[in-house]
Amino acid sequence: MERTLWLNAPLCLLETIMQTRHATIANAQGIHCRPSALIVKEFMGYPGAIRISNGNGGCDVSSVMQLLSLEMHQGNRVKITVEGDNEAAVADRLVELLQTHFDFPPL
Repeated sequence: MERTLWLNAPLCLLETIMQTRHATIANAQGIHCRPSALIVKEFMGYPGAIRISNGNGGCDVSSVMQLLSLEMHQGNRVKITVEGDNEAAVADRLVELLQTHFDFPPL
């Protein structure tokens, strides 16, 4: 993707790049403590902004408690927005994690 940045342009003309994705929670028990901890660990230290939102609200991915507050159950659809370095790759990775069938605990 080619970006154009205009010097001395009004703020409304400056291009804002943000990746948006949607994911459907696949895990049978939803996104509970262990998957939430894995997600937080995966994106810890990311210099940009990563947000997940659904009908229960929205949060960034820096806190297990915030993720749990979204009550993401199997089959729920969530919206993901990423702003920062490698936005597309980060957004795709988060979709992958949310659509994973975790095996906690192993059967």
